[in-house]
Amino acid sequence: MSVPAELPVLTRRQRVATMVAALLGLLLAALDQTIVATAGPTIQHDLRIDPSLYVWITTAYLVASTVLVPLWGKLSDLFGRKPILLAGMMIFLLGSVLCGLAQSTLQLILFRAVQGMGSASLFTNAFAVVADLFAPAERGKYQGIFGGVFGLASVLGPLVGGFLTDHASWHWVFFVNLPVGAIAIGFAATNMPMLKRPRSGPASIDVAGALALIVGTVPLLLALSLGRGAHSTLAGGWPWGAWQILALFAVAAFGILAFIVIERRAKEPILDFALFRNKSFAVGCGAAFTAGLSFLGAITFLPLFMVNVVGLSATSSGLTTTPLTFGIVAANIISGQVVARLGRFKAVIIAALLILIGAFVIMGFTLSPDAGQLDVSLKMILVGLGLGPTIPLYTLAVQNAVELRQIGVATSTATFSRSMGATIGIAIIGTVFASTLATRMHHELGGGGGAPAAAHAPAAPPAGGGEDAPAPTRFDAAAIKAELTAQFAAKLQAAAAEARPALEAARTEALAGVDRTQRGIKQAFTDAIERIYRLCALIAIAALLVTLALPNHPLRKREHGAPPPPAE
Repeated sequence: MSVPAELPVLTRRQRVATMVAALLGLLLAALDQTIVATAGPTIQHDLRIDPSLYVWITTAYLVASTVLVPLWGKLSDLFGRKPILLAGMMIFLLGSVLCGLAQSTLQLILFRAVQGMGSASLFTNAFAVVADLFAPAERGKYQGIFGGVFGLASVLGPLVGGFLTDHASWHWVFFVNLPVGAIAIGFAATNMPMLKRPRSGPASIDVAGALALIVGTVPLLLALSLGRGAHSTLAGGWPWGAWQILALFAVAAFGILAFIVIERRAKEPILDFALFRNKSFAVGCGAAFTAGLSFLGAITFLPLFMVNVVGLSATSSGLTTTPLTFGIVAANIISGQVVARLGRFKAVIIAALLILIGAFVIMGFTLSPDAGQLDVSLKMILVGLGLGPTIPLYTLAVQNAVELRQIGVATSTATFSRSMGATIGIAIIGTVFASTLATRMHHELGGGGGAPAAAHAPAAPPAGGGEDAPAPTRFDAAAIKAELTAQFAAKLQAAAAEARPALEAARTEALAGVDRTQRGIKQAFTDAIERIYRLCALIAIAALLVTLALPNHPLRKREHGAPPPPAE
């Protein structure tokens, strides 16, 4: 007996309450990422975190968040959006409290993983809720609002994190989540409907598939996060050829193979591989993965350029991504409106990718050691305009390709694909950056000149008078002292006059050497950053090629649980 896939009809008040609850959850997770990044150096100093372990503060959060996205998506399909969103909020807040109370490096790393477990639910449910509330033809307009939340978090996070760290303590960058989270939980619990679809039988949780997914993805993400190039100057991790990295890759391969075998036999699979027979779903996830490869690389290394080349402070450099954020938010809103009017998404994604390719090419070939903040900011706006639409529109394409009962799985799979792409991309781009920087540093600074010649020391005055000097008739100590002082001063002035040209030459040479060194460092960083953006341009071209294969299905104007109509 078939069961209708549609949700019960929601009132306007229920729709608004659901959107607000999802937005509050998303704001909670997005703010945490930017606030904690600002407080990182203070946390490292206070807890005396070894440089080799510092990266684990971020890695633990990233790995836990990425790995659980598919699990939360499937659970929300089985049990409804509301209970899974509330569970994610509570786990996230528990992790926040524990992080704020952490007294050691190990505690903080473990508790950051708990935070990541909760944040995965917040991210995947936010976009799934939009699919529950609106037909595909309307979703683009509302997904732009979620992009605005990311933009708000990117602007407020560094400011709030810096203020709390300077005027309270780093513990409060975690405790500040509590009032925001309490409001979000209270609002969702009292106003949000269940958003649970009817089922023909009891829910079945794929425990074996979940464990296999964890075994397959955790070692893979750890290997990608901790692998280092031979010339890397980053602390922690191992070279790509080290046995530790190879062992992690081997375990990941085993886990992924086991996951595929288990999912093909599971009654309620976490990921239904039959979905990949749908070309729109398969190509949409592939395009999201490919586009994600360049996402973090376009943002992560920019502050290094602003500090080491432009000369900004570390705090100011953290805000240099603000123009990029504004570009992303503006592009999200505009593209959503355009897609809603056109009823199709492919042309808008292609236009965004063309803008992105152009922006990456400009960044990759026009940066210079003399670049100013305004010049770079204008270019980053262009990057944001290209990046913005690709985030929600690939998700929209995937959602439009599946039935209503599979919205949670489809949304989480698209999010998981993008996250995996971003993790793999940052590993590749980080290796390219470190290798290029080391090579350029050696080229620019390896052939420095020798040390300046030492100035000649002034000659000492004679120890005594000549043999023909008449013997004094009276011993006058004051007169002798004055005469010797005058003789010494004259000798010293003569020696100084003789040494002055050499000293001036040495000073000039030293200053020139300092200028050459500073210029060489700036040039090395410029070359490395340019290389990154050229690589990002190639990745964006690959994403464009994959997107061209995406079927141009029209967006459904109403949900009916059926597959999309044939592509034109």
